[in-house]
Amino acid sequence: MPRDTLTADRIVRAAIELLDDEGLDGLNMRSLAKRLGSAPTAVYWHIKTRDDLVRLAADAIWHEVELPDLDATDWRTAATAHATGMHAMLTRHPWLGQAFSSHLLYGPGKARHDDLSLALYEKAGFAADDADRAAATVFIFVIGSALGHAIELSLKHRLSRNGADAEQLMADAVTRAAETARQFPRLRERLGTTAATEYAAAPDNTFTFGLQSLLDGFEARLAADRASRRD
Repeated sequence: MPRDTLTADRIVRAAIELLDDEGLDGLNMRSLAKRLGSAPTAVYWHIKTRDDLVRLAADAIWHEVELPDLDATDWRTAATAHATGMHAMLTRHPWLGQAFSSHLLYGPGKARHDDLSLALYEKAGFAADDADRAAATVFIFVIGSALGHAIELSLKHRLSRNGADAEQLMADAVTRAAETARQFPRLRERLGTTAATEYAAAPDNTFTFGLQSLLDGFEARLAADRASRRD
């Protein structure tokens, strides 16, 4: 593909596809250029560094998350939709969780969600500082909930690049973990009804349970604040 047919937008879209397929460690300009049918030098003409490419790709995928209309719904419904959308996006692009710990990420895609989160929790009744804390608490919970999937894929990519049978190594590790768990009474009880291959998996509906518990806590805090102001 000649260089003049490339654009930064096309490069970023191809980078997202490569990141989804190979993970953060699998992204390099040579592999990306091959995917684009171009030369690495042509990619560098548009985007100067790998770090810039990760930053642009990370910000682009935030546009996949639909922003709830705060004028058309109550704050809790909006909070649930927003957090669920973020969680789905992070699950589709598990490399983003890893990128948060290794790259400086910023841009309009993420900023519009940060702004929406603050408006959402201000609408709920939190003062500005507490709205910031509430938004951060939910954001950290969402990232943590999606991290298990991201870790598993990252580990599979690393093991595969080393020529190992990643699936077999991980299955063996889960079996050994289950054997260790049988030494502890509550874990042993749960293993009695859980296959060893499912031992490391989170229970069904863990994300929904955690999110609704957080929002329950926010509602209780807001109610307590209103009651204290009336006294």
